[in-house]
Amino acid sequence: MTERRTLYPIVEPYESGHMDVGDGHSIYYERVGTPGAKPAVFLHGGPGGGIGPSHRGQWNPEKYDVLLFEQRGCGRSTPFASLENNTTQDLIADIEKLRTHCGHDKWQVFGGSWGSTLSLAYAEAHPDRATEIILRGIFFGEDYEYGWLFKYGASEIYPDEFDRFLSVLPPEGRDDPITAFHHILTGDDEAKKLEAARAWSRWEAVTVTLLPNEDVMAHMQDADQAIAMARIENHYMRHHCFLEEGQILRDVHKIRHIPGVIVQGRHDSCTPPRSAWELKKAWPEVDLQIIPDGSHNYAEPGILDGLIRATDRFADR
Repeated sequence: MTERRTLYPIVEPYESGHMDVGDGHSIYYERVGTPGAKPAVFLHGGPGGGIGPSHRGQWNPEKYDVLLFEQRGCGRSTPFASLENNTTQDLIADIEKLRTHCGHDKWQVFGGSWGSTLSLAYAEAHPDRATEIILRGIFFGEDYEYGWLFKYGASEIYPDEFDRFLSVLPPEGRDDPITAFHHILTGDDEAKKLEAARAWSRWEAVTVTLLPNEDVMAHMQDADQAIAMARIENHYMRHHCFLEEGQILRDVHKIRHIPGVIVQGRHDSCTPPRSAWELKKAWPEVDLQIIPDGSHNYAEPGILDGLIRATDRFADR
């Protein structure tokens, strides 16, 4: 068997800072790699996630010039955990502002989980700006995906954890957890808000790894991480990610000319392979790789191997 690839050496940003994108939002960004090399942009998951040093290692730093940023309300971006003026369309506009700031005409678009949704929405809005699209854990933001996560699907695999997730809600709210969590996460009771945020983030942490991962669990139970993830993710899900039902697949014809790779875990309990398969059927040219021992998290060996091989494939293109 061919040895699986691992992260490139983690390099320090050669530029970092905040960009005022309007609407009261300031976006934190980093640029890593070699200035003037092949441009790429990294779109993190969530919504409500962020970036960390290990994310930088998914590209050869000698061949790429990568921009990583934290989306509105996330991480070091301000205002923290803000839901105001925070939509998919706002984020697409931010990506374009960042591209202009970097001086790139086009760049590789790379995103996983919610980042795959945003990557597809961005590329479909600006198909002339993407040289390639690399995706992991496909999510469209459609009703059947919310049903899988919050009604009947992941709950059958993790029934104990799903009961724990629902336990912070009043009994009358458990049939519609997205709405019930919204009321708590936007309320005035700070203790209840943190309890709900940690429950929401724990449920996600459980579903994103093939085997229990204490590092992932600890990261997502951190108070700030849990609040941002729960509030922003819930906000986007309440609004169907600010996309029309079926929009991603409807508009995929706009990007079929762009080379693409999908790395999808066979045992992904957060974003199961159905959506990746539907995208492959609508976009036959894309290289869909279903990893037999993979789940959702990018750091799992098979998933990471597929992602790094994809960036290597396009490094000299």
